[in-house]
Amino acid sequence: MTGKTLTLVTRPGIVVDTDGLQLVHSKVKYRQTPINPHTPVTLRVELVGQKAHGRVVVRPPRRTFGQWLLRRRASPSAGA
Repeated sequence: MTGKTLTLVTRPGIVVDTDGLQLVHSKVKYRQTPINPHTPVTLRVELVGQKAHGRVVVRPPRRTFGQWLLRRRASPSAGA
């Protein structure tokens, strides 16, 4: 992939492995939510290949406006 940003929105139980990705003038930003150690891994995503001139962002889902307003964390079932 050349240019642009690849954004992966994940939920608890999804693991993204970026070790097989070759980066050329690119960055990887991997933000994880604090997870329960008893949460089973339901899906493993392995990124392989070459990424040039762009970014790879792995992040949890954003909070809704109501959650933000009440200063609550995003619920794990919101993405399901």
